[in-house]
Amino acid sequence: MYAVIETGGKQYRVSPGQTVEVELLPAEPGATVTLERVLLVSAEGDTTVGQPVVPGGAVVATVIGEGRGKKVIVFKYKSKKRYRRTTGHRQDYTYLTVTDIQAKGESLVQDEERKRYERQAQRAVNRYERKLLEAFDALISSIIAETGVPAGDIDVLDVEDEEPTDEVEASAPAPTAKPAKPAKPASKAAQATPAAPAPSATADESETPAESETPDTNPTNGGKGKK
Repeated sequence: MYAVIETGGKQYRVSPGQTVEVELLPAEPGATVTLERVLLVSAEGDTTVGQPVVPGGAVVATVIGEGRGKKVIVFKYKSKKRYRRTTGHRQDYTYLTVTDIQAKGESLVQDEERKRYERQAQRAVNRYERKLLEAFDALISSIIAETGVPAGDIDVLDVEDEEPTDEVEASAPAPTAKPAKPAKPASKAAQATPAAPAPSATADESETPAESETPDTNPTNGGKGKK
């Protein structure tokens, strides 16, 4: 008995009791997930192919842990452009233990077999949690060895989902404004020298002077002035 499922843009062939590595899913270790993208189901010689998915098909699995893959080096290069870029990537994975395969809304795994697979998955979850606790204890021991702080004085708080309360906000001191800097006094030379008065426009200067009459010295005009 097996099924072909699709998750994370990839296809996997899974069987009851099998542990499969898929791309990271939003589920905590110990949680039960249902994968509904079932493309094919085969049981007792009867194969059902989906178009594109099997109607009523599902694969039930238990999350037994999380991990990360090997680092992949990505190098980009452009010839004659002095372009070199090197980056790395590590894919996050979720490990699932398949406990049940369903088709047409009915389970294809017997009850005793399904319960055995569930107990197997629970033992794997317990092993994963013990490894996390051991790693956490090793971290606390290293902190104590480096700082010399007693273990009883170390408080571990889970603040991932907590929101600040009004009491914490009220206890925080209010920001104080910095005093303004005094103005710089003027120099002695500037104080002793009086300011020059601004030039004012007079009525005579504002008006356009009239054209003056000049004598006409042209002899043909008889020496008469130009009117």
